[in-house]
Amino acid sequence: MEKLYYTSFNSKIGTVHVASTKKGICKLSIPGQTKKEFIGWLEEHFPIAAIVESNSKNRKFIDELNRYFDRKLVKFKTRVDLVGSDFQKRVWRELRRIRYGTTVSYKDLARRLGSPEAYRAVGRANATNPLPIVVPCHRVLGARDDMIGYAAGIKTKEFLLRLEGAIML
Repeated sequence: MEKLYYTSFNSKIGTVHVASTKKGICKLSIPGQTKKEFIGWLEEHFPIAAIVESNSKNRKFIDELNRYFDRKLVKFKTRVDLVGSDFQKRVWRELRRIRYGTTVSYKDLARRLGSPEAYRAVGRANATNPLPIVVPCHRVLGARDDMIGYAAGIKTKEFLLRLEGAIML
């Protein structure tokens, strides 16, 4: 039976929950998602896995996330285990190519994927991103650089973009 290891901890943006498989980090919640909702997502996407609470199994990633929040890390090294459709995974892989401290629009992202008219589908894939921050959907803005579309709220998106220097005070 596959095992999922999860833990919760306090970060600079609030309580965060993280889970991993033997392949890598598979789920990161940012403020706004309860522990119950987080566990529910794990049960839905890994229905026959044993879900085990473990601080030690995710320690390396937690250290990386803390270094990110301290502006000492610009690219995550921890392996990921992306769970989604083929299209979603294509979008998420492209999101990982957006450099720290920069932003793109949904339309730009759709163009990068070779489907310039698919910006709404790209937006839906962003909304279901299971690894926010690591798969940096916060770096995607509206057509006029609008702060739109972030599950943890616009204030968290703005905080992350300011942290990275993508927007100024």
